[in-house]
Amino acid sequence: MNILIFSWRGPGHPHAGGAEKATHEYAKDWVKAGHSVTLFTSGYPGCKSEETIDGVRIKRHGSQILGVHVQAFKWYISGNHPKYDLVIDQFHGIPFFAPLYVKEKKLAFIHEVTKEVWALNSLPKPFNLIPTIFGTFLEPFVFKLFYRNIPFMTGSKSTKRDLVNWGIPERNITIIDYGLEKPPFKKIPPKEKKNTLIFLGVLAKDKGIEEALEIFATVNSKTEGYQFWVVGKGEQKYAKFLRQKSKELGLRKNIHFWGFVENYKKYQLLAKARILINPSYREGWSLVVMEAASVGTPTVGYDVPGLRDSIIDNKTGILSPKDPESIVANVLELIEDTHKYELFRRNCFNWSKRFDWSKSAKLSLKFVEKIAEI
Repeated sequence: MNILIFSWRGPGHPHAGGAEKATHEYAKDWVKAGHSVTLFTSGYPGCKSEETIDGVRIKRHGSQILGVHVQAFKWYISGNHPKYDLVIDQFHGIPFFAPLYVKEKKLAFIHEVTKEVWALNSLPKPFNLIPTIFGTFLEPFVFKLFYRNIPFMTGSKSTKRDLVNWGIPERNITIIDYGLEKPPFKKIPPKEKKNTLIFLGVLAKDKGIEEALEIFATVNSKTEGYQFWVVGKGEQKYAKFLRQKSKELGLRKNIHFWGFVENYKKYQLLAKARILINPSYREGWSLVVMEAASVGTPTVGYDVPGLRDSIIDNKTGILSPKDPESIVANVLELIEDTHKYELFRRNCFNWSKRFDWSKSAKLSLKFVEKIAEI
């Protein structure tokens, strides 16, 4: 087959996360199976407009917000491309509206619906109200009007439930479990002597980084001997704001902003930390939760879609009401109960072993081949 994927971000993008990881893992496996795959995605400063990674041809045009959608439409209708057997329209808030101009077989690939995250955009006031109002109102109708008869692929029961609630027939939705790579070391490093809480992810409002800082500050005010790590990067202005906020919260001496770290260092930090804090507002699955589990680090996070799928409540972590104080209480209780904590660690190891990118990619391969034949 000749497969085309539309996605707002791709490999190398400074804000690429778990969704982009999953897309690339699947795409490179499809290439290994003999198919041809092209990823049409957004550009970023210093990127190559075209390159091939792991056999996947990548075309980068436009910005990630709307720009790439417009460029994808113009490029596709121009006809200046080979014939495709399957076009994959990947959702990240704004889809590519492939059903309106693509005649070939189509697949909608979605990690999570946006819902309340529309209100957490970074636009200045009052412009931030535009996506808040229009995104929240129009999102359900986009699914019902344009995608009701399109097959969907997703990675969690939470997202499937949201899709069904918005009018997508359950029979049109297939769940392919996300994969997980093994830690890059045979022996897992010991925990830090100091109790260490870690936040890992893109530094963005919807990922709950501001709540994470509040959680760190409250823990710091209630007990001694803790240190706090923030791993990940975001927009420069916002990262500067977060550093200043941490100082105002009294965290100057025991918080460290690591910024972006390479894969080995990421797993090392996750292994050394005692608990991963994840106060995200919404996830499709949360790859970072599973990465932490693979090195024996439980997660305490909000009881929201996605985290309900990746965290087994009271076994591999704790799901808390959407309130920083509740996460603080659960963190302190878990660390004080050493027997419960060690049980959680063992459960994390066992849970993470169920997931593998090779297995997930093979399932996705069978699925797209089936879709293309329908």
